[in-house]
Amino acid sequence: MAASVALLTAFAVPAASASAGAGAGAPTVNLVTNPGFELPSPNLADWGSIPGWNCTGGPAEAAVTTTAHSGTSALTVTPANADSTGECAQTVAVQPDTTYTASAWVRGNFVYLGATGTGRDVSPAWTETTSGGWQQLTTRFTTGPNAHSIRLYVHGWYEQGPFSVDDVRVDGPAPAPATAAGSIPTTDKVVFFTVDDGWTRTPEAERFIADHHLPITAFPLPMPAGTDPDFFRRVTSVPGSSIQDHSVSHSDLSKLPLEQQQVEICDARDAMTRLFGTAPAVFRPPYFAWNADTLQAAANCGIRTVLTADADFSWGASNIWHPGPLQPGDVILMHWTDTLATDLPRALAAADAAGLKPAGLIDYLH
Repeated sequence: MAASVALLTAFAVPAASASAGAGAGAPTVNLVTNPGFELPSPNLADWGSIPGWNCTGGPAEAAVTTTAHSGTSALTVTPANADSTGECAQTVAVQPDTTYTASAWVRGNFVYLGATGTGRDVSPAWTETTSGGWQQLTTRFTTGPNAHSIRLYVHGWYEQGPFSVDDVRVDGPAPAPATAAGSIPTTDKVVFFTVDDGWTRTPEAERFIADHHLPITAFPLPMPAGTDPDFFRRVTSVPGSSIQDHSVSHSDLSKLPLEQQQVEICDARDAMTRLFGTAPAVFRPPYFAWNADTLQAAANCGIRTVLTADADFSWGASNIWHPGPLQPGDVILMHWTDTLATDLPRALAAADAAGLKPAGLIDYLH
């Protein structure tokens, strides 16, 4: 294990500038998550969710159907009432000052495709009717100087009946892969406490965090986070704390293709953003299992760092995966378990013995 973690710590892909110049040399790809509505929903995902997409009416309105423009599936939305347009949307990572082309094949009456958050006004593409067949909608936009993500949407219109969407695209330069790291380069005498999963939440651990004013970086899964969001708000209330991305289903992502990895990371990002109001910038791969596709999928979800760790104090352990005691910049792994209330003081004692103090991870990364 120590050797593999050393490799994880040593390997890093530097992030490129997101300028128009950087984008000009990058290959043009489709940045949409689950563009053809073909991908299965991950385990532990919300019932009725459509991977990669957030639909305002939920499963009461939006469903994957087999009448497709291509492949085997398409999105069909039936607005539930006269006040609904049946909107479905997703966040797409982009580069500033860069031109993108958005397109989708649609069927129905008064169907719209557009983007917001570009930094500039974008007129949606729309059709009054596709006369029962499929029609491609296309719109083109250039992002503003501060745009790093846009909200891509499709919707129908009031009382115009169901519509279908397939083969959605946002074509443009691929983001530079995320950076992989197992520790944080710093000469400050600090370490970083990270806590994963979230299935077991104890008042004892919560009390220790509060009493010792510990900055914690939490990596909960969406399901336990959604079950008890107030707990995670409380345990990350110390300045420097944050809530980050740990995938939807805690699967070994290295065994999944890029497209499915992107669903795991983007959907967890959306869940954390919806619950806690801030989009994650860090991804913790389950089992520390990742590959080059993970770094690209994370970048496609707007994630800048794929973080493992170089010490483990979970379940009574005191493992440091490098020679000697804890060092400045070490990332310590723990889990939300029934042992966390005793794991935390043991990790804190190890940090104290090395002359180090816990610090806010996000303050040092971004």
